[in-house]
Amino acid sequence: MKRFAASMLLLAAACGGATAADRLWLPTGQSVTPTAAPGAVFQPLQAELPVVGKQLIGGGVTSLLTPDGKTLLVLTSGFNSWRGPDGKKVADASTEHLFVYAIGNGPTLMQDVHVPNAYGGMALSPDGKTLAIAGGNDDNLHTYAMDASGAWSESGAAIALGHRWGNGVVAMPGILQPTAAGVAFTPDGKVLVANYENDSVTLVDLAARKVAGERDLRPGKSDKKKRGVAGGEFPYWIAVVGDKAYVSSLRDREIDVVSLDSDLKVAQRIKVAGNPNRMILNRAATTLFVAADNSDKVFLIDTKSDKVTGAIDMRAPQGWGVNAKLPGASPNSLALSPDEKTLYVTEGGSNAVAVVDMTGAPRVTGLIPTAWEPNAVTPSADGRTLYVVNSKSPTGPNPRNCKENVTPTKGCPPEEQHHTGNQYVWQLITGGVTAIPVPDADTLKRLTATVADNNGFREIASPDEMRVMAGLRKRIRHVIYIVRENRTYDQILGDLPGADGDPALVQFGPTMTPNQHAIASEFVALDAFFDSGEASGNGWNWSTAARTTDVTEKEMPVNYSGRGLSYDFEGTTRDINVANAYKPRLAANPLNDRDPDLMPGSANQEAPDGPDGENEQGYLWNAVLRAHESLRNYGFFTDLTRYDEHVPPKFLIPAEHDPAAKKLVVTFPANKALAPYTDLYFRGFDNKFPDYWRFREWNREFTLYEKNGKLPQLETVRFMHDHTGNFGDAIDGVNTPETQVADNDYAIGLLVDRIAHSRYAKDTLVFVIEDDAQDGPDHVDAHRSVAFIAGPYVKHGAIISDRYTTVNFVRTMETILGLKPMNFHDANAKPMADVFDLAQAKWTYNARVPDMLRTTALPLPPRKAATRNVHPLHDVAYWAAHTRQFDFSSEDRLDVAAYNHLLWVGMKGDVPYPAARDGRNRRTRR
Repeated sequence: MKRFAASMLLLAAACGGATAADRLWLPTGQSVTPTAAPGAVFQPLQAELPVVGKQLIGGGVTSLLTPDGKTLLVLTSGFNSWRGPDGKKVADASTEHLFVYAIGNGPTLMQDVHVPNAYGGMALSPDGKTLAIAGGNDDNLHTYAMDASGAWSESGAAIALGHRWGNGVVAMPGILQPTAAGVAFTPDGKVLVANYENDSVTLVDLAARKVAGERDLRPGKSDKKKRGVAGGEFPYWIAVVGDKAYVSSLRDREIDVVSLDSDLKVAQRIKVAGNPNRMILNRAATTLFVAADNSDKVFLIDTKSDKVTGAIDMRAPQGWGVNAKLPGASPNSLALSPDEKTLYVTEGGSNAVAVVDMTGAPRVTGLIPTAWEPNAVTPSADGRTLYVVNSKSPTGPNPRNCKENVTPTKGCPPEEQHHTGNQYVWQLITGGVTAIPVPDADTLKRLTATVADNNGFREIASPDEMRVMAGLRKRIRHVIYIVRENRTYDQILGDLPGADGDPALVQFGPTMTPNQHAIASEFVALDAFFDSGEASGNGWNWSTAARTTDVTEKEMPVNYSGRGLSYDFEGTTRDINVANAYKPRLAANPLNDRDPDLMPGSANQEAPDGPDGENEQGYLWNAVLRAHESLRNYGFFTDLTRYDEHVPPKFLIPAEHDPAAKKLVVTFPANKALAPYTDLYFRGFDNKFPDYWRFREWNREFTLYEKNGKLPQLETVRFMHDHTGNFGDAIDGVNTPETQVADNDYAIGLLVDRIAHSRYAKDTLVFVIEDDAQDGPDHVDAHRSVAFIAGPYVKHGAIISDRYTTVNFVRTMETILGLKPMNFHDANAKPMADVFDLAQAKWTYNARVPDMLRTTALPLPPRKAATRNVHPLHDVAYWAAHTRQFDFSSEDRLDVAAYNHLLWVGMKGDVPYPAARDGRNRRTRR
């Protein structure tokens, strides 16, 4: 409960210790003020768990009010995975939760019912006596009933839905698990379940406790003439009207109308803009309200004609500037007031509840601030109070991983061995319930202004900032954008003199990262830079689109906790490369299923739309193409399937040093728009392959650009070896964490060096970022990371301690390249003008060979006399043996928390984690 300062502030607010002026800063650059509304009270989701004791719980996603208006039910679908003293997951503690609150004088927690798994689906029978919860990747349905004392308990064993696995790539069956999502009761007391990863719905007979029917929602599965036609995929939410059900299809942007007859036929498909997620009906069941992310709209569907009759723009009301009308609000749940004169809509992107006046033409009249990532809103029976459930929180520092030891580490205090550290970033991300009195008109105006300020709608760059950025726009013609993997600031630069670092937390010091230390020292050290994402799944979205979608935010914590769902965040969908049409897809990857109904088309439900509603065109490269600028991609959004060790040898793409010389295609793009600009000889994410050779391939093309003078305006480059892994299969002796991080560091140094000594030195900037900071400790915040900018007009020898985020980074590149913003997040973020000095045109850089890299077989320049002789603490045999259980085939497919602990023990030996840090500035106090 006292694990991080942000939760303490929210707890203080709940107890009356904080004022409406309290503002919590987020790593997205936004702020939240959950108790800004007069009388608002916030309560964190909290549970008393076996072995690990009291913990704050994440992933609050769904809420319901019982028919008598006395009880609020809250369901989680989050990470919620905890480790005991032996370092192993505590099964009884690692569950989702059904929180039961008595409401009246604020929510009072009455009961915490453990639900093994869930993906948001929860519904009450009309009489309020039966509660149905879909079991997520357990592929089952739970039912609960309330006893005479008012306690809820499960009614018998969960009902199995009968799916083996989801509809994904067949090369690795079993990896993609089924996922039961939305549920709804039918008039005859049955329950219809949306099978998220099976593209189907299942009808369950509660009386018989068995499946009564199922329907595959894909067109080709009902009509052979429609084979290969997209439809019905990723069904998420369900609403029932009489003899038909409405099912939202996230990938195909449609509402499927299913007849509740014996065959469950799809009677109609209603197309909508954006990704339709949650739906509600009015009391008369004449209108279906559909929240649609990406389009930022709520659609109204007439349930008699099954036609769209209207759409409500859910972005900020008029008067807050053009940026407020850009995408990013992300509406994700809805509720009507008891008198149905007001519609309330949670907006996960703007951290607010939108208030919609339904008495005339529906319109947003104001916004109410909430905690981070609101997912559900429930009005009280009298309509005077809103109960808002959210899923996320700021994290604060995460230095005490000492407590995650499998066996006690020498020097770790005995009292710290009682529980594990449980400080992985997703364990620090927690949710809550806020009770908000419904504001009057004047108060709503003030609260709308608060939401506007929280989202930066009134941010204005200073004249000096505008001058600097305008000067850069005139002088800089090229940007090279390097994205790396998963490191915190303290892990790498905690020892940098004069900056806010903690030397005791450094894992990858100058023997491994001399170039990062040199670039930070010679140019600018950003010691208050925060990655906006928690892990690669949303980190890559923030890094390439400056926002995420609601689908991504819902899937991330569940996927990372090992509760199913596939990693669909970088172009592929269920491990299928949807950038290719059916026949080219099979040619590129013969492992793909021959079923033409398996992910037809190129849609990816995670992808953000563009600023003017362009479907899935909300990435940085789309902004470049809209501006008619040039582009080249090295390793972003590629298909990794044929690098996997489980692939039959004849399909495996070998780790070739110089594939271009052999005309060996090693990369298959996974984003349709990016594909034509992708270097097919640049290997994507693969820990077996050194970044040194990625640099060599990049340099092969750069040499051609030097000759022809046609260097693209934007190059995206993926140097990923600081992720580390695949030690037993790694080539060239780059097979320990130390050597792999050193390899990554050297590739960065070589690229900056190459630019510095080229014809493009005068007009090219290099931007380097980590997609997230999940893999290590930091004394300030679990999101704090390293970021670098090198090139002309960058200050020399400066330490910049302004709080910047991934979004500021993207905004800075956009401004320099003259690109239009993609959404309101980057539009409202300030460019990092204070990093630059227009008088500092001259610059140079010489790459350093990391001492640690001398232990490898890479072709390095001759050793200098002053070079130190250093070696990894353990050899490849140690790392291969200790990581045998981890899956390094893709980003974050492994148990990251366990791997983080292993990295410390394997690299530091008996050195214990230092005493707990308090997050205070350590520029001089070390």
